[in-house]
Amino acid sequence: MNYGSSISTTLGFDEAVERAKAALKEQGFGVLCEIDVAKTMREKIGAEMEPYLILGACNPHFAYQALQREPELGLLLPCNVVVARRGERTDIMAIDADAMLGVTGNAELKPIAAEVNARMRDALAAIAAVPA
Repeated sequence: MNYGSSISTTLGFDEAVERAKAALKEQGFGVLCEIDVAKTMREKIGAEMEPYLILGACNPHFAYQALQREPELGLLLPCNVVVARRGERTDIMAIDADAMLGVTGNAELKPIAAEVNARMRDALAAIAAVPA
């Protein structure tokens, strides 16, 4: 995957979601929204799928800095983190901020993207480090 990073764990889905939220919080991110994709697909088109949740994560300091440099950036926010059940495993995936912000062509966003990526990697590492 060239637009994000991920870990895979034997954690149950609900526990993985809670650990993801806690790890994001430790890195200064709040969860602005949760999109339950599996529920939406079931309700809207009758499709069944394994649990799949999108967490819209935001670090207000980085978001503010980025919006000061690129006011239209709201189109690309928040940073998405996905928790998805796949058989016996649960995957936690985080957007690559450099790939996401790179579509703007604004070099002033690179240092912000690098810091967001470092914190996202640290959050994923913290989830992976906790025994299932």
